[in-house]
Amino acid sequence: MKGLLTLMSAVTSIKSNALVLYKSYPARVVKVDVKIEIELSDGKILSVRDKDVILLHPGPLTSLSKLMDVPGEIEAACEVLAGEIVTLKDLSELIYGSYSPESVWAVYKLFQENLYFTGSLDAIQVRTKEEYEKEKAMRLSKKTEALAWQAFLGRVKAGHLVDEDVLRLRDLTDFACKKSSSSRILKELGLSESIEQAHALLLKLGIWDSTFNPYVLRNGFSWDVIYPPLGELGVGPRKDLTYLEAFAIDDEGNTDPDDAISIEGDMLWIHVADVAVLVVPDSPMDLLAKKLAANLYLPEKTIHMLPPKVTEILGLGLQETSPALSFGVTLDSSGAIEKVEIVISTVKVTRLTYTQAQALLGQSPLSGILAMTKRYRQNRVIHQASQIAFPEVKIKVVDKKVDIKLLPELDSKDLVTDAMIMAGEAAARFAIDNKILFPYVTQSPPENYEIPTDLAGMFAYRRKLRPSEVKLSPDVHSGMGLLHYGRVTSPLRRYLDLIAHQQLRAFLLNQPMLSEQELMNRIGVSAATVGLIATCERQSNRHFTLVYLMQNPNWRGKGIVVEIRERYCIVLIPTLAFEARVTSSRHVSLNEELDLKVNGVDLAEGIAHFRIV
Repeated sequence: MKGLLTLMSAVTSIKSNALVLYKSYPARVVKVDVKIEIELSDGKILSVRDKDVILLHPGPLTSLSKLMDVPGEIEAACEVLAGEIVTLKDLSELIYGSYSPESVWAVYKLFQENLYFTGSLDAIQVRTKEEYEKEKAMRLSKKTEALAWQAFLGRVKAGHLVDEDVLRLRDLTDFACKKSSSSRILKELGLSESIEQAHALLLKLGIWDSTFNPYVLRNGFSWDVIYPPLGELGVGPRKDLTYLEAFAIDDEGNTDPDDAISIEGDMLWIHVADVAVLVVPDSPMDLLAKKLAANLYLPEKTIHMLPPKVTEILGLGLQETSPALSFGVTLDSSGAIEKVEIVISTVKVTRLTYTQAQALLGQSPLSGILAMTKRYRQNRVIHQASQIAFPEVKIKVVDKKVDIKLLPELDSKDLVTDAMIMAGEAAARFAIDNKILFPYVTQSPPENYEIPTDLAGMFAYRRKLRPSEVKLSPDVHSGMGLLHYGRVTSPLRRYLDLIAHQQLRAFLLNQPMLSEQELMNRIGVSAATVGLIATCERQSNRHFTLVYLMQNPNWRGKGIVVEIRERYCIVLIPTLAFEARVTSSRHVSLNEELDLKVNGVDLAEGIAHFRIV
């Protein structure tokens, strides 16, 4: 504005009754002295500096009320002057046929509209007809869109949507799924910009129903995975172990059996699907598995790290015989591992559920396997292995109906758990003895070694446990009660298990192994994703537990007090494997069993309310 004032002042000086611009408003000059007195349209008189005003017309202007709209030939003048740079005077004369305060003010208002003209007051650029028609159409479109948006917000408030609203609601669904960082809809409705608020509104509008699980997208996962073509199944020497009775023992309905157990004299064999024979380092399948890191187990679906076809080929017990990497282990008299043998093998496997295996534990060969795994567990307990155990449930969603089943505590399940840990220790020992670069899983001990046996004590102790880490140098795993440990029994569903297999297999075949840098890269990439998978599974299980309570509004059950706070207590509901806050008007004690009734669910906030009955 200073530069413009200097230019205008050089042309003419401001005198009484001149038309000037003051803060974008018209003003009449009353008197010029050390300062300039101006009159505004409301009659107010101000004393201003010369640099505070811009001269529009020298006058005379006797009254601002004379600045009324005047007729003119705007578009005709634009056609004549299209593309030229002109002055206020030029436009005033061509559009209105005169150069007066009234006509100049009319031109100024046109200039402010920025439809026919652009530039600055001392160098006005006239748009061509095509340019201002385009601008006019764009403004009409914006106005129409603004009216449509306001009508849409009105329908959202009323809860009466139409088909055309689906695209506009993408703003809300993207925000609720953490695909965008803000929501125009929430802002303009005056609601808090939180994903919980977005979730609640989507439920209210019926865009999502209660069984929609937003946590998959919120954690950055996709519902559908495009898998690359399968590579060739490698060939090579294998030890024939098909003469052994081998059992793959899993939950009922398990679809990816990747481990089995057998016994031969005093040697326990843990057979694991030989996934590395098909998924070799840096192959397209390996790169995808590295990215996905692990299976994502959800109540409504499993998102597989590897395509189901791999499981069909390599899953133990799904074909007459199966290729495996077999870990042979013998124990000494104390139950510690004494000898380790690892071979690339062929096995013949029978599949059993935990319940079926439980019924056979008194018979050979499962009785012998159970005796070995019990000795092994006792040895780990002596070495401070954690024995905390919490109720486990199986949550399934079928046709939008949620079913929750408490999993029984079975010796057959402990047998499998201990055998898998044994294989992990055996693999780590084998890697150490043979100087193989290997992904060891470690866990530092907690400060307090006193392991509780009551539920409230275990709840508090769990918080003291330090997270496990994956390293290339062996170290203790305190939770397992082991000096060294690695995960090797789930290569169909965990990438770190797969790369452990790739290393062991390459060593056994005297082939090049992954370098330290290659292993570190794989560990780093998968570690972050594994954490997200755990979070997503936990959030999804909680979500569908809440849906279950919504579908069963008269639910009653037992809750055990595991923590006491100032205004509430935390209870663990065993039949749901669910933690909840409960307010009590009376004193409660740790491990006290309370009779509870569900008192409402806030699905968007992820909260269930219970009351003591």
